[in-house]
Amino acid sequence: MPGAKKTATARSRTKAQPAPKPILTLAQLRPAKGARPKRVRVGRGHGSGLVKTGGEGGKGQTVRSGGGKGPAFEGGQTPWARRLPQRLGVSQKARDIGHFRTHYAVVNLWQLADWEPSLEVNPETLKAAGKIKRVLDGVKILGAGRGGKTLPQGLVFRDVLFSGTAREALTAAGARFEE
Repeated sequence: MPGAKKTATARSRTKAQPAPKPILTLAQLRPAKGARPKRVRVGRGHGSGLVKTGGEGGKGQTVRSGGGKGPAFEGGQTPWARRLPQRLGVSQKARDIGHFRTHYAVVNLWQLADWEPSLEVNPETLKAAGKIKRVLDGVKILGAGRGGKTLPQGLVFRDVLFSGTAREALTAAGARFEE
């Protein structure tokens, strides 16, 4: 009865000690869910959505790596930067300074020869009298005079700029400058 003895010891061992837990093997390891996305299979039928060009677009410039049009592309016409005249010895950075320059409405001294001394000379009165068309960034009085015309005494100026010669001539004529 040696067989019966083995079965009895096997039964007693199972009742006395629990069976050992299964050990995790390399074959049982799996990556976390979503860690490995599904591989894209190009050219496997219309249902995949990647037929013919396989997601690369058309031929030529669009399919090439780094291909495409730059920010200065103007549809094939000569770009703006190449249409500019290239002058030797002239900085291209100084080309378009008109936007940043101050433009003054100019009045010459001879135009003030018939001005009424009781009226204050300012941009609004000069425009109302027709001496200037528009008040741009300000009004500047220049010292150009015409022979035979003299300035009236006691003119009062406000919000007007002057050239050096105009200020000298007006000071000599007794003008007041109110800033």
